[in-house]
Parts: sequence; C-alpha cells; structure tokens
Amino acid sequence: MSIHPTAIVAEGAVIPESCTVGPFCTIGPNVILGERCELVSHVVLDGHTTFGEDNRIFSFACLGIAPQDLKYKNEPTKLTVGNGNTFREYVTISRGTAGGGGETKIGSGCLIMAYVHIGHDSSIGNGCILANAATLAGHVTVEDYASVGALNPVHQFCTIGTNAYIGGGTTITQDVMPYSLTSVRRENRAFGLNKVGLERRGFTPDEIKQLRAAYKLLQTSKMNTTQAIEAIRAKVASGEFGERVAYLAEFVAKSERGVIK
Repeated sequence: MSIHPTAIVAEGAVIPESCTVGPFCTIGPNVILGERCELVSHVVLDGHTTFGEDNRIFSFACLGIAPQDLKYKNEPTKLTVGNGNTFREYVTISRGTAGGGGETKIGSGCLIMAYVHIGHDSSIGNGCILANAATLAGHVTVEDYASVGALNPVHQFCTIGTNAYIGGGTTITQDVMPYSLTSVRRENRAFGLNKVGLERRGFTPDEIKQLRAAYKLLQTSKMNTTQAIEAIRAKVASGEFGERVAYLAEFVAKSERGVIK
C-alpha cells in the first residue's frame, strides 16, 4: 500500500494494499477502507467509519467525526459510506447518535463538493450531488439522484425527494417533492418538474407527462392537498398514472413537515 510517511494511521485501522494515503492524513483505529480508496492529503477519518470501494477524499475533509449534539456521550456510533464517491475539500460528516439510530449513511456514486456539512443520523442516497457549502442538519434524508444547491441550509428531519433539484441559496424547512425543481424568490416555491434532470435519468416522455399532470393537480388545481392526493391515487388505480406518480403521491401523503409547493 502507499502510505505517506507523514500520515498517522492508528493500530486497528483496516487499509487494503490498493489504497493511497497522502501526506498528513490521520486515520482512527476503527476506520475500515475498501479497495482503491484515495486520501489526497490532510484528511481526517475517525470513529466507527466504513468505506466501500473507489472513494476519493480531498484535502482537509473530516469524515466520521463526533456529532455536534450536546446529548452525545461518546457512544460507538457509525458512519457508513458506499462506493465511488468523491468528497471535496473541507467536507465534514458527523457519525450518528444513539437517539437518532446510531448511523449516518452515504450511498454510492455521490459528488459531495467543498465545504458541505452532513449532520448526524442523516441518510444520503445514490447518485446525489451536494454543491458547495450545502449544510444538512441532523436527521436529513436525501433520496437517490437528488441535487442540493450551493449554500442550501436544510432543516432537521427534512426529506429531499428522489431526482429533485434545489436551486442555490434556498433555505429548506419542509420536505422537497420528488422530481421537482425548487428554488427561492421571496419564499420557497416548487417551480414544476426537474425536466432536464429526469430526461438525463432516462425517464420516458410518457412518465414526464404523467408527472406534469400530477403536479398540476397538486399545485394549480382548486383542490387542497388531501383532495389532490385522492385524485392522483384514483388515476393510479385506473392505470392512467404509473409508479412514478404513485411514489410522488405517497411521498406527499406521508410528509410530516409538509411539502414545498
């Protein structure tokens, strides 16, 4: 393995021979790296932290650090990371807390840009992009292929739905609907479908048409949210709408903080 002589690797850390550990990195005793991981330089890995394969971590990132929670009493909580992620400079990710399930999770194929913070007990799906200085409080869920914009603060316990795109500088205090393009003017609003992103993800024209029709029921009809959900479910039951729309309706129905419309 390639470990720079200035790196500090605690006894007990698991580092495969295919990994590269650059100058001035610090790796704690309970860290497990998968094959072909690269730590560029000045990286800190701590806690019960496990990485999959092919992760790349840039300078001054601190991953698996103790949560910023006054209730935390040094319990052996976890950070679990999948495969093929990129963590840019100064990213901080806290491990979980006993009261929040004990684990922070990062999926696979994510791009986590510079200065991003991911708080304790959060869950990031696969293929997500978190742009520069996005700040996720504890217990945030980001579903697969969602994009969180630069300088976005996200409130505790919010869920960002799959394939959603959030514009830069948007403060998120409620759940973000799947497939939506959400940004800020005087107040947060969902401006419709994330059409470009959905096309890139291979959504068919018919699926996009169905989602657009469902969004009209939720956003521009005279029905309230409960009535709109019932109307959407009826169309799903009749076969007019497919599984993508069914997921959207269930996401809105189970939201505890309400959704941005």
